[in-house]
Amino acid sequence: MKIRTLLIAAIALACSTAVSAQKTSQEYLEAFTGGRFTPARPAAIYQMNDGKHYTVLSEDGKRIVKYEYKSGKEVGTIVDLESLDDCPIKEIKGYAFDNQEQKLLLNTEKTPIYRRSYTTTYYVYYIERKHIEPLSDKGERQRDAQFSPDGRMVAFSRDNNLYIKKLNFGTEIAVTKDGETNKIINGTADWVYEEEFAETRYFAWSPDSKLLAYVRFDESAVEQFSFTEFEAPYTSEYTYKYPKAGTTNSTVSLHVYDCENRTTKKMDAGEGNDIYFPILRWTRSNESVAVVRLNRNQTELDLLSVNPRSGVATKLMSEKDKVYADYTNLIALHFNSDNSFICMSERDGYRHLYLFNANGAMSRQITKGEWDVTDFYGYNEKTKTAYFQAAKENPTERHVYSADAKGKISCFDTRPGTHSATFTKDMKMAVTQFNNTETPNIYTLTDAKGKAIRTIADNSRLVAYADSFNLPRKEFITFTTEEGITLNGWIVKPTGMEDGQRYPLVMVQYSGPNSQEALNRWKPDWEYYLAQEGYAVACVDGRGTGARGREFRTCTYWHLGRYEMADQVAAAKYFGTLPYIDPERICIWGWSYGGFMALNCLTFGDGTFKAGISVAPVTDWRLYNTAYTERFMSRPQDNPEGYEEHDLIKHAGELEGKLLLVHGSADDNVHFQQSMLYIEQLVEAGKQFEMQVYPNKNHSILGKKTRLHLYTRFNEFLKRNL
Repeated sequence: MKIRTLLIAAIALACSTAVSAQKTSQEYLEAFTGGRFTPARPAAIYQMNDGKHYTVLSEDGKRIVKYEYKSGKEVGTIVDLESLDDCPIKEIKGYAFDNQEQKLLLNTEKTPIYRRSYTTTYYVYYIERKHIEPLSDKGERQRDAQFSPDGRMVAFSRDNNLYIKKLNFGTEIAVTKDGETNKIINGTADWVYEEEFAETRYFAWSPDSKLLAYVRFDESAVEQFSFTEFEAPYTSEYTYKYPKAGTTNSTVSLHVYDCENRTTKKMDAGEGNDIYFPILRWTRSNESVAVVRLNRNQTELDLLSVNPRSGVATKLMSEKDKVYADYTNLIALHFNSDNSFICMSERDGYRHLYLFNANGAMSRQITKGEWDVTDFYGYNEKTKTAYFQAAKENPTERHVYSADAKGKISCFDTRPGTHSATFTKDMKMAVTQFNNTETPNIYTLTDAKGKAIRTIADNSRLVAYADSFNLPRKEFITFTTEEGITLNGWIVKPTGMEDGQRYPLVMVQYSGPNSQEALNRWKPDWEYYLAQEGYAVACVDGRGTGARGREFRTCTYWHLGRYEMADQVAAAKYFGTLPYIDPERICIWGWSYGGFMALNCLTFGDGTFKAGISVAPVTDWRLYNTAYTERFMSRPQDNPEGYEEHDLIKHAGELEGKLLLVHGSADDNVHFQQSMLYIEQLVEAGKQFEMQVYPNKNHSILGKKTRLHLYTRFNEFLKRNL
């Protein structure tokens, strides 16, 4: 079905990307792999303190422009690089205001380290004086810089040590001095924290700017992993610390630095390699550092209040679970002015919002029902209203809601699709984002009840561009397996489908814990190309995936691969009963966890699948990292049967069907080793397969024309084998 056009005819004709001629499937493939269906979004929006204005980074990265919310009019320029004398930077890549909105931290070109981390050169810009200067004069790049709350200092990391720059005096103070590559890290995450707790900065300022709390990582005892880099005439080895399931983690400890007397005190929050500190922040009090502590198996979660002077820790809240306590429930932890706090919990079987008093006693449950809250946006203390995102009506949808003091829940926008929001600091307005399978992102300014004030951006050019491809329609489905499990998914039918004709089916899935692919969202992907080439494409979220309550999500505990595989097989059999699907020509594919699942289905799927494509797969969970693997499987020492059950290296000889195996040689996440050891056993078992290696590419397999080559390789494999 043709995606609806939001442009009036005159604008559509003027749009440079709108084309009247129908595009070919090859043109679509090039557009998709080239990122041309990615929606535009306002660049680096910052909500200003007055609640009436916001700033945006210009497309060329040379200006930070101030706009009025209600009118959308440009009302000023905060910084213009071209107007500065002897400006040392040519382009701004990111920026942050101090709390007083008198200064800016600007960063320039970024050099990636891992998935989220990077180094850059920071500059401080003084708005009133129109003066810019480097944060540090040491000539070395920095990480994770952050203003102190009073705006007088900046804390940052360099070479595994923490520093403070006192802006009024121009002095740089070393908070730590023992940082050393592959040994000691101060204030920034080690590899496993960055990857599995989605955080790079592990330091936090006290509200009065006098104290700096930070986590110290001693990774001296963590095993090293190396992979070969092929970019020079003589190869080199990249070596870093990577703890695999059951092995030694970094030893972590919590410290507080006193900026006035330049002393550091270790906190009594626990120490060792059998705990994690995934979340660190201050409460509203200068006398309370809030830290989330997990035990090694992640079955016990404590929210601690640590006194920075005495170092004594007090438990504000604890949760224990026979499977795993989900730390993500506390990512949106919010402290009110009286130090009462709001967080999420699954104590009633679904993820909901709870209000606790300053001592950790529960005051009330804010949301209730057989549905999951999926994000928390903030709390208006004056109106006692909480704002959140939830899968309330359907797991395939996301909507923005408010909940008042009496528990009344109101929906901002009922249009089917995926909605999210970013609120102003006073919680009186929000910038909402809406998209669905036929509509790219629309950004709207609303009031606190969801009433639209104006449209900020509607991606109308992308709508016109997408229209020229006559994209197929994604149809959402629900069915029940023979085990009685109700599953959600979607299907894209072949373009020009004829009655009585049966078509090959390609099943796409990820299947990992708490993930979701069956979502009503804008995501033109490979499936639209395949539909134009005569394939049906389908996706089903099996057991273990998110937004369906705790029991559905955690049932895969200790047995990763068992229930997810059974549900993909059941889905394939269901699709095979449809009159237009050929049950003898079904392929399953996936990436990362999805690659693991594709191999599982070819190995244990009783011949249901004729072919499979596996990209960057885990083939033995003992080879993957501690934090992720042990959260869902416990340690190999505790659960040997679970690890053995879906050890694909051990079961390589049971592979059925045609296989295309793909991996990047520089994958720091799921190591190339996983595929190499699997291949070794395929060869021993006499199993023929196809292989595609991408030299020097990491887990994402990106760069120049790499993605076009990758999907072209997929297409050729399908033509030969399906």
